[in-house]
Amino acid sequence: MSFVETEASVRYEVIDGKRIPIITPKTEITLTNTVTGKEYNSDAEALQDVQDPNTSTEASHIKRDVHVTVESIPLGTATNISDWRK
Repeated sequence: MSFVETEASVRYEVIDGKRIPIITPKTEITLTNTVTGKEYNSDAEALQDVQDPNTSTEASHIKRDVHVTVESIPLGTATNISDWRK
């Protein structure tokens, strides 16, 4: 089972007098125990399993897959991407 760590958002800041988009991508996390195949619903749940003396789970058994989804940016002939590099 995966969970969303950050939601996608776009905000704008004025930097050096220019309006610049600040893009935060959506990140979806899947935590899996590589030994048992168990999937965790949160970082806290995985940590609890590692810290549980009744299990043999070690931190090295936890695999963290991150799926990043970036919002599209409308680009066209009028777009000046050099403004975004500064």
